[in-house]
Amino acid sequence: MVALDIDTIFDAAAKIQLIIEKNLSVNFTQQGISIKLPTTRRLAEFFDIPHYYILPYFAMMEQDNLVTRAERVGIMTTAKGTKKLLEVMMKHYRTESEAILGPTIFQELQRKVTESG
Repeated sequence: MVALDIDTIFDAAAKIQLIIEKNLSVNFTQQGISIKLPTTRRLAEFFDIPHYYILPYFAMMEQDNLVTRAERVGIMTTAKGTKKLLEVMMKHYRTESEAILGPTIFQELQRKVTESG
């Protein structure tokens, strides 16, 4: 079994969205930019572990103000979580990120997130 931690979960979320599903949902609001993460069940499936192993990490991520959960919406990054996810995307999945978002939008997202926090 893989050793789980918050960084591993963020990396897996990026990999699922950018490489496997080739889909990224970004929301722009007055409060900032948020990115929808895969469901906890999808992440558990990715790691090939029971779903309940993932849940404590999401509780920690909520406590660290990295994500927020909304009924019928899903798990969204906060400003802090968006910055963390974009760092993972930039460092490990730049080509895949630019393939989905385009280089201009990807750079602009990074600029906006860096600017706001």
